[in-house]
Amino acid sequence: MGPHGLFEHALYRQPRVEHGYCTDDNARALVITAGVEGPDAEYVFRRCLEFVAAGWTPRGWRNRMSADGEWTDELGSEDCHGRALWGLGVAARHGRLPAELLPAFDQGLQRRLIAPRAIAYSLLGAVAALESADAEEHARRGIALLTRGLPPVRPGAWMWPEQRLTYDNARIPQAMMLVGEATDDLILRTVGLELLDWLVKVEWRGDHFSFTPTAGRGQGDESPGFDQQPIEAWAMAEACETAAHLTGDSLWVERAQAAVDWFDGRNDVGVALYDPETGAGHDGLEPDGVNLNCGAESTLAALAAQAVGARLAEWRSAVSS
Repeated sequence: MGPHGLFEHALYRQPRVEHGYCTDDNARALVITAGVEGPDAEYVFRRCLEFVAAGWTPRGWRNRMSADGEWTDELGSEDCHGRALWGLGVAARHGRLPAELLPAFDQGLQRRLIAPRAIAYSLLGAVAALESADAEEHARRGIALLTRGLPPVRPGAWMWPEQRLTYDNARIPQAMMLVGEATDDLILRTVGLELLDWLVKVEWRGDHFSFTPTAGRGQGDESPGFDQQPIEAWAMAEACETAAHLTGDSLWVERAQAAVDWFDGRNDVGVALYDPETGAGHDGLEPDGVNLNCGAESTLAALAAQAVGARLAEWRSAVSS
């Protein structure tokens, strides 16, 4: 953490202060820490909430801040906007969204978005906020608007709604499933499950996940590809966990666990991307090992995946007892 929030990049384990901060990572930190107790989590949550609140403008969220606390952009990407809403929505679920941020949450949900992942992130935040008495009405309005923008799946062998898989892919079917469940839309819920099942099969290699690399993956591309990103494993773990809760099918528990295990060496190279002693997560999986830098995005993804693993262990314990 820096004086203004969570630093974005690292050189090995040391923050690259000169690269500054971004709303993307501070919003991700809200998602992860909003429901965690303890002084460290509380400190991170408060600082990141202040950062996301400061980034709001009537047009949407700014994303980048310099090391000395000056915003360097006027408006961030749609994805940045969606991640901010996701973080605020999860904060609302846990009763931790201040009343003064409700107007920003409401206005943010009413923005018409085009980018599929931005829509998915926004919907994840809106569905989470349905559990908040203060934010529920805002969330329902946002869901009604944003659901119309979810991309349709394609007929044929390449079911994915885009020509290529790119990044954070599992968030799209996860949002479909959760919105379908929340709105009693059985068709959307089923489509989300089917799309996630398709994605799992595309990204499965032998006995482990081989995630889409930064260059993307299209129909007919060879596997494995590198550099694979930790946010893919985090997204897949939580999407499969969602599917497990919705269906009660233990297959989804196994798939979620496999995504968690990717961080511990169940991957194409057989090396760990998470250090349990320090909590650091490496920035990517390469053909000959890992990217030794441990930036905010990757570390947050690794920590979130460990939390999924703990919940899966509780699930299995409850089922077996």
